[in-house]
Amino acid sequence: MAEGQHSPSTIGEALRVTRTTLERSSIEGWDVEARILCEWATGFERITFVTQADRMLEANAWQMLSEAIEKRLAGMPVYRIIGAREFFGLNLSLSKDTLDPRPDTETLVELVLDTLKDQGRQSDPLSILDLGTGTGAIGLALVANLPNAHVILTDIAEGALECAARNAAANGLRNQVKAVQSDWFSAVSGMFDVIVSNPPYIPSKDIEGLDREVREHDPTAALDGGPDGLAPYRVIGQQARLFLKAGGFVAVEFGWDQASAVESIFEEAGWSAQALRKDLGGRDRVLLFTQLLSSDGR
Repeated sequence: MAEGQHSPSTIGEALRVTRTTLERSSIEGWDVEARILCEWATGFERITFVTQADRMLEANAWQMLSEAIEKRLAGMPVYRIIGAREFFGLNLSLSKDTLDPRPDTETLVELVLDTLKDQGRQSDPLSILDLGTGTGAIGLALVANLPNAHVILTDIAEGALECAARNAAANGLRNQVKAVQSDWFSAVSGMFDVIVSNPPYIPSKDIEGLDREVREHDPTAALDGGPDGLAPYRVIGQQARLFLKAGGFVAVEFGWDQASAVESIFEEAGWSAQALRKDLGGRDRVLLFTQLLSSDGR
């Protein structure tokens, strides 16, 4: 904050100060981020800032907000600051071991739910596997919308699984969830109707060139997809068939320019692409695969 900046006395003034500070620092989305930070620090909903802008600002709320603004100016993403993110209607806590789930990933959840609805299976007792779950975003969003489904959340990072388990409990989904520490399929057992993953897909050489907010605050292990960014897809493409029930499918997220490469990897491993879904920006983002039948029909 600027030296000598007086403490705002009302929540409306706090919002104006936050907006001005972020805008002057050329932070993209400054208006939205100012509202997010002010709502978090004060505990008031957006409507309160409109209808009761002259409401007194508590001293502790300004301290929280002021510290949050300093962190944002230093490059920390807004959702890292508040420690949580909304995803598909769920409130998810974050940790240093997890990615901040992006809205584009909701595309994967939507495709899976739409596919199950088209198959008339949304009320079936489905078994789902979420590989590299992070916060648990994908798997939790699915079972939250599939009342008879259960999901196994896997991640190589123990801290990520702890975060995912907390999110399951906080969103009332504990009974539909099991967390398993696993390097992809290494500790997985059982068969599944649906396998989903948003794996690391950034080529190793590109990590250092990522935006500061990503490079400094997202865990490298959740970003680095190997030399060409495609290593996880080769593992999933080769091994998923061993864990998929007949009639099941696999859905994966990928980088905006990786659709053809990911499709080729899966096709070479005996899969058939059934659906391609674009993200909010109109870029290819998710593919859904089923297994090709062998000559003997299996």
